[in-house]
Amino acid sequence: MKVFITGGLGFVGQKLSEALIKNGHTVTVVERNPRAKPAPLPGVTVIAADASRPGAWQEALAEHDTIINLAGVSIFSRWTRQKKQDIANSRLFITRNVVDAIKKRKGKPTFLISTSAVGFYGFHGDEKLTESDIPGEDFLAALCREWEAEAMKAEAYGARVAITRFGIVLGTEGGALDILTRLFRFRLGNRLGQGKQWFSWIHQDDLVSVFLFLLKKKNIRGPVNCTAPNPVTNRDLTKALNRVLGTFPLVPPAPGFLLSIVLGEFGDFLLKGQRALPFRLLDSGFVFKFPHIDQALTDILNRQ
Repeated sequence: MKVFITGGLGFVGQKLSEALIKNGHTVTVVERNPRAKPAPLPGVTVIAADASRPGAWQEALAEHDTIINLAGVSIFSRWTRQKKQDIANSRLFITRNVVDAIKKRKGKPTFLISTSAVGFYGFHGDEKLTESDIPGEDFLAALCREWEAEAMKAEAYGARVAITRFGIVLGTEGGALDILTRLFRFRLGNRLGQGKQWFSWIHQDDLVSVFLFLLKKKNIRGPVNCTAPNPVTNRDLTKALNRVLGTFPLVPPAPGFLLSIVLGEFGDFLLKGQRALPFRLLDSGFVFKFPHIDQALTDILNRQ
């Protein structure tokens, strides 16, 4: 297949591009500033462009039968009004431009995999969430709902569309775990608030395998929860990370009110969560290599 990836040199995109090349696919990526990213693998074509703006990159996209939309500004910082606008615009504008480019392929077989997040479901307690559950009402849930709706418009042009709702991706060379391990190694890692909030996660290798699985499973369309089958609470994550690292915290748990004051709405995101399960993947026969948090953390930290 000829695969076009927005954000193909990022934390997930690098590993995915590597796997696609190894599996015999042709890969083209578009990046706003590729010089600031790791060097692409041999065989990966890089287009330097801002995908949030229409441009010549859309002509290149239209020559590919598979499009993977990964690009978007990171959510891991204080959510100021401007930051929230940047988070939303990066996702909505890029997805809209991707779909506009897919128009040119009308009548040709096309598969769009567009990213979303389990934040789609909003904040929940212990309730188990599958792809059939309704969206929440907070900022991230509303954004995911709109983001997914933009991607699904590609169906009007004959494309098959799958929406990959990411949990927190754990892997090497970046991501949330890179930040966490630094804190924990300095004995600064403890639970957030009461630690009862659910943490839906996935190993980076399993996430890459999900994409390869979706390329082969022609009958899968619509939302797909990309999370390990065994989510953990923040308290259990904290214990597992300290256990694997052989550390213990020298600081007390972070008070919930302090996180809310310092990080604003993003603090609420850290203090609340959702227990998302990969129902459609499991039902379709996908097998996770890292279904449990301890084995995932051990594998990643051993590589580091």
